[in-house]
Amino acid sequence: MTGPQTTQFDLKKLEDFVTTAELKQYARQGNVELRELLQSLSPERLEETIVIPWFKPPLTISRRHALTQAAMHSHYHRGQNATRLRDIGGAPPTTDFIVWVKDGKPAAKWD
Repeated sequence: MTGPQTTQFDLKKLEDFVTTAELKQYARQGNVELRELLQSLSPERLEETIVIPWFKPPLTISRRHALTQAAMHSHYHRGQNATRLRDIGGAPPTTDFIVWVKDGKPAAKWD
């Protein structure tokens, strides 16, 4: 975790959400909390280290590197989802960072 751990991590499964609206709200709230965390981190806090316990031996990295890993890992899965959507006949949205910047960094469309 890159910020103060105030609650126990609760790993969710798809079946935890009765409706897609509940899943969407959960995702939106997670984005709000992440934005608040990122805005609260000073350059000094970004360089503090955290321990990744599932590596053997445990890995110590900076918060900055942990957040970079989270972003890169998420983008990897976005690519997987886009590929799967194309495989079943869909048209995934553009996920390129540079296109988002070109488009004026629009906020997420949740509707």
